[in-house]
Amino acid sequence: MGDNHRQFLHGDASSSNPPPTQNPSLFNFPPNNKTRFVFWSLLILNTLFLLCGQTAATLLGRFYYNQGGNSKWLATLIQTAGFPFLLIPLLFVHPSNPSISPPFWHLFLIYLILGLIIAGDNLMYSYGLLYLPVSTYSLVCASQLAFNAVFSYFMNGQKFTILILNSVVLLTFSAALLGVNPDSDSDGSSEVSRWKYILGFLITLGASATYSLILSLMQFSFEKIIKRETFSVVLDMQIYTSLVASLVSVIGLFASGEWKQLGDEMEGFKSGKISYFLTLIWTGVAWQLASVGVVGLVFVVSSLFSNVISTLALPILPVFAVIFFKDKMDGVKIIAMLIAIWGFVSYVYQHYLDDLKGKKVARDCEAGGNEDGRI
Repeated sequence: MGDNHRQFLHGDASSSNPPPTQNPSLFNFPPNNKTRFVFWSLLILNTLFLLCGQTAATLLGRFYYNQGGNSKWLATLIQTAGFPFLLIPLLFVHPSNPSISPPFWHLFLIYLILGLIIAGDNLMYSYGLLYLPVSTYSLVCASQLAFNAVFSYFMNGQKFTILILNSVVLLTFSAALLGVNPDSDSDGSSEVSRWKYILGFLITLGASATYSLILSLMQFSFEKIIKRETFSVVLDMQIYTSLVASLVSVIGLFASGEWKQLGDEMEGFKSGKISYFLTLIWTGVAWQLASVGVVGLVFVVSSLFSNVISTLALPILPVFAVIFFKDKMDGVKIIAMLIAIWGFVSYVYQHYLDDLKGKKVARDCEAGGNEDGRI
């Protein structure tokens, strides 16, 4: 992704050649101090957006259900309905050159297909968060890194190594450990709750796989189809896909009949009407912050790195869940969390080695060029 950084940070949006995707590492450094400063600024900003937004949105989503909320389609809509807030920063971003834009129908299909997939993915996450405690939910979501390794291999040229394979196995085992031990979150008094746990586990696992697919499709779209290197591209991707996903969610809300229950839901919200509206509003804002961070990291670095950062927050969520929601943290969950962290560290370490190798190759090439110059 080094060429991607150089074109973006120098403002060169005229190149029609996609950046190389073979063997991408965690990140490659820009060539000079000025562009490196901008690169790190964007990297840190998007990382903060993702970590803070994802953590706050997940906790607020669980709070919504705990206080009496029960609309899955409303919870799905809230995840994307905050996109109008992005129109504000869009006003201050230099627009892309329309002369180098892909054909309209190409962009239309990209936004439409991704928006539809995002809507389905958000609905699965809504069901998963309803049926699972936050601690279990977040640990199952850590499996998205394993799915991303597979999708990145086939779609974005990511290679498999022993460390990557080790990470995939560990993250899969961590999720499986929770899946075969539903009693850790249930008192066993209700067969229905047990089946809802299993259903929530499977739905969340499917949502994690879909989320990883979305990131790989976004990176593929940026590199192979859109081929433009401005931050307005990031905002366009987030706004238009969120618009499509929001429309699908509104249709689902009315088609399912859940809209008829919203009045009673608001009246019965344990914390009151004002808390009900504030919960929905801030959940929407938090999800948009997280989404901008996700898309921004895909654009600036790669889908791989974006998923690594997203997964970084997941082992932290169970701690907040125990504090705020009194979730049970038994031995099985602790073991699953430690295995997930081990898998995450293994994943990051592989890309650290890739970076060291890339820097060594760059130094060797520079040294070789200097010797040729002296000759």
